[in-house]
Amino acid sequence: MTRLLRSLWDAPAASPPPPRRIWRDWVLVAAIPLVALFEATVRTDVPWRWLWAAVLIGLVPTLLWRRTRPLAMLAIAFAVGWVCSAATAGDPPFITTAYFLILVYATFRWGDGRAWLGGAAILVGSSAVSFMLGSTSLGDAIGGLGVLVATVALGVAFRWRAGARARELDRAKLVEREQLARDLHDTVAHHVSAIAIQAQAGTAVAATNPDAAAAALRTIETEASRTLAEMRSIVRVLRNDAAAERTPGPGIADLRALARAEQPGAPIVDVQLRGDVEAVPPTIAAAVYRLAQEGVTNARRHARNATRVDVRLEVDDTGITLDVHDDGEPAASATPGFGITGMRERATLLGGSFRAGPAAGGGWSVSAVIPRTGWST
Repeated sequence: MTRLLRSLWDAPAASPPPPRRIWRDWVLVAAIPLVALFEATVRTDVPWRWLWAAVLIGLVPTLLWRRTRPLAMLAIAFAVGWVCSAATAGDPPFITTAYFLILVYATFRWGDGRAWLGGAAILVGSSAVSFMLGSTSLGDAIGGLGVLVATVALGVAFRWRAGARARELDRAKLVEREQLARDLHDTVAHHVSAIAIQAQAGTAVAATNPDAAAAALRTIETEASRTLAEMRSIVRVLRNDAAAERTPGPGIADLRALARAEQPGAPIVDVQLRGDVEAVPPTIAAAVYRLAQEGVTNARRHARNATRVDVRLEVDDTGITLDVHDDGEPAASATPGFGITGMRERATLLGGSFRAGPAAGGGWSVSAVIPRTGWST
């Protein structure tokens, strides 16, 4: 019991934190005095109704601090209410009771653990005193307790819901950051690897074959332009640019661009697509494109003495099968880098499987299987 009370005592305030002032606060401050005066006018059966109306009008400003200082506002309201109840020997009118319930809700919706325990003590103490003094019957006490419990439960429920939404938003932001990291790695690494290879080739032949060096420079220029274009598209997405929504992402058909002509010394890339590639949804197609692109990039960067990279993709009734295989010698280090990690994450997010490792017949193979489950055809 002591441990439970201590954990409640140390509980933080609501997250996300409450707004300081919103338009509903000013509506309440303006409307409650009018409703209190109206109730005092029409409820002639309520004793001391004008006193209660004056007290409520005086307490209305506490609503402006009910989120930031919930326990203090609740204590002020109940202290004044006790004094008035003792002086008039009666219960407050309906609108005054509703005002108290607003403060009770705010205490458990926005307050920290200390506010919870303090608010519970105030509510229990007030109910107990009223019952023991005989001013409240057993039926009224049970009914009032039910209303208080419902109000507290409502505040806790809305607090939990807001916290769950905040946590879900944080998870979504984390997923977006991971997606951005994968896109940046796959896009930039692919083109920069091509630039590095062409720069090395150009340096090697610059003295003996100026034309080949010039061709390498033109390739470097093309790759740099592509890198800049893709970086700009990513920036547009980050800035919520409307143009980004109209720009189609890479698809499976774009894989053929991976087989463009390269300079001597670079491995030949052969791409073969089978099946109805147009039936693949755009989001799935973009992810598969990035998987294949990263596989080709890794082969160019890490496969020693590779002369060929085969990209095979098949779409059938069960889903997509992708295989990227090179005929080179795997690098000495088998530690997976960010590229392998990103590919595995992409395949897993799509509900598929992923494998990367030495191929049985030699070379290195990257394969992914994406099931068709949930696709719209």
